Amino acid sequence: MSEQRVRFGIKTTPMHVSYEDIRRVWREADALPEIEDAWLWDHLLPLRGPRSGQIHESWTLLSALAAQTERLRLGVLVTSNRVRPPAVLGKIASTVDVISGGRLVMGIGVGGTRQPPGAGGIAGENPAVAEYAAYGLTLVPPGEGVARLAETVEILKRMWTEDVFDFEGRHYRLRGTYNEPKPVQRPGPPLLIGGWGTRLLRLVAERADIWNVPGPPHNGVEFVAERGRVLDAHCAEIGRDPREITRSVQVVVSYDDPAATRAAVTGLIGVGTNHVVLSLPRPYPQGVARWLVDEIVTRVPAEVPESGRRP
Repeated sequence: MSEQRVRFGIKTTPMHVSYEDIRRVWREADALPEIEDAWLWDHLLPLRGPRSGQIHESWTLLSALAAQTERLRLGVLVTSNRVRPPAVLGKIASTVDVISGGRLVMGIGVGGTRQPPGAGGIAGENPAVAEYAAYGLTLVPPGEGVARLAETVEILKRMWTEDVFDFEGRHYRLRGTYNEPKPVQRPGPPLLIGGWGTRLLRLVAERADIWNVPGPPHNGVEFVAERGRVLDAHCAEIGRDPREITRSVQVVVSYDDPAATRAAVTGLIGVGTNHVVLSLPRPYPQGVARWLVDEIVTRVPAEVPESGRRP
């Protein structure tokens, strides 16, 4: 079952920021036990600022950081299922788990989909459109995206547990798939699925160990709570204990107003969040990991209150 203790991680979005700065923050966090995990994201063009700005490929960067840290659990929040073929992703993830000595959390989401006008992005644009066009990737309808993700999850789990297998799905087909070495973690890294759509939450209920959703300032506490109730309903329908799923939320940190960040985190904990990822705006101040511990982590509730716990 998911514990009621609240755990904290950090997220460094590798956009308009150098590898050296990201490495500095991760190494500092690695020395602070109050921070338990660290995350990257999975984009190929900056979502804000000049599109010509530097941005690092997530899994390559994660591999480098895995080799230079010792304690932090780590992952991509979240991997786009549209960028890499499932079996290639399974091989990459297995390698990173080996490099890290068994610290990977497999974070994944649907990836870019075709959205109706005004559904998201800056000034009503879907930021995935330009990104996917630039890299020769295709957008799919949301329903197809969820179906493809479900097949990917099945492929990942089989790659991590079976010696050799074939896979015949609607969207992916494999023949004679081997994957060695297997991940250090058995039967494989924990599976985190990110997103909030009702169809996606059904997949979370069926397969995920962790559910992640963006919180403030993108989504409010009540939105997170309402989506959590949808996940609970899916769990009830399939007979799964909802307490088995860690509730994870990303919160963008305000360096200028840490009290506002603390209030957002406290509100999320109050509705059952037991894993908070503190997303760091760029540039990263010197000593930012220690600042997070002192200003945020140690000044919010350490456990989910009774009112926020799953029945």
